[in-house]
Amino acid sequence: MSVLKGANLLVMFLLELCVLGAAAWWGFTVSAPIAVRIVAGLAAPAVFIVVWALFGAAKDPRYPQTGWRRVALEVAWFGVAAVLLGLAWTPVAGVAMFAVWFVNGALRLVWGQQQL
Repeated sequence: MSVLKGANLLVMFLLELCVLGAAAWWGFTVSAPIAVRIVAGLAAPAVFIVVWALFGAAKDPRYPQTGWRRVALEVAWFGVAAVLLGLAWTPVAGVAMFAVWFVNGALRLVWGQQQL
């Protein structure tokens, strides 16, 4: 069971990286002049990084969230990223990413890997 729990934490880390990739991909592919795309492609993941560092980081976030606030943070963080992925690539990819996050979150709760 510990291998599965470790794999679940790895999936969470990979999902966090996917959020940053989806934000960058969306930014670089918006219908705008190249200068705007470059700024959006760099700024979008930066915004996600700041939000996660302040509120959702696994170790020592400045403003740790628990309970319904943590749930709202994760739904918003991964949900917006799923929408951006859907806009940049295909809606199916966005839905799939959100579904993987949902299963991962449920397993983290069941296995005690997430404090609420």
